[in-house]
Amino acid sequence: MHIKDQLDALIEELRFHDINEEILNAMKKIKRHLFVLIKYKYEAYENRALPLNHGSTISQPYTVGLMLQELELKKGLKVLEVGTGSGWNAALIGYLVGSKGSVYSTEVLPKIAEFAKENIKKNGIKNVRIFVCNVLKEPLFKDVKFDRIVVTAGAEEFPEELLKMLKNNGILLCPVGKETQEMIKVRKKNGKIIKKNLGEFIFVPLER
Repeated sequence: MHIKDQLDALIEELRFHDINEEILNAMKKIKRHLFVLIKYKYEAYENRALPLNHGSTISQPYTVGLMLQELELKKGLKVLEVGTGSGWNAALIGYLVGSKGSVYSTEVLPKIAEFAKENIKKNGIKNVRIFVCNVLKEPLFKDVKFDRIVVTAGAEEFPEELLKMLKNNGILLCPVGKETQEMIKVRKKNGKIIKKNLGEFIFVPLER
């Protein structure tokens, strides 16, 4: 099957699972096969995670779609992503927040970060910046507040330190657990933290 036909089939599958049209349009524009290892190019539109080098992965399209949807992204937002991976998720967020929005993405593995930077650059995306650091240990953004924060790896415990970086009325998404994780959505509202469980997922471990 041609790559375009594979993409169309994936879009229909995600639409069936109630991923909204704004997210689907972003996935049509920011094509997943341009963010995977070359040997997986013709598997890029299967609805499953794919391996990257160094033990990292690119997440399942449905999982990415659901997380993007639950982030309630809007034009002009400032977003922190913890775990860059291939850069596909950051690129999708960059597209959804528009030219007046910005994405700060952190990655602990330098070679994976370099892979993501190359992918972002060749796709012409201007509003995504990638940092090689462990944002949970290094005070890189201690004076920066974000509208949205998304963690793309499984944290054994909820990373409370990220709440300090979240603006009022902001949203944070993080998978929490060991072998499997529960996707926790946090909304900070008038100083209060409201948590919601979005269900069970499997991610690679978050390095702390």
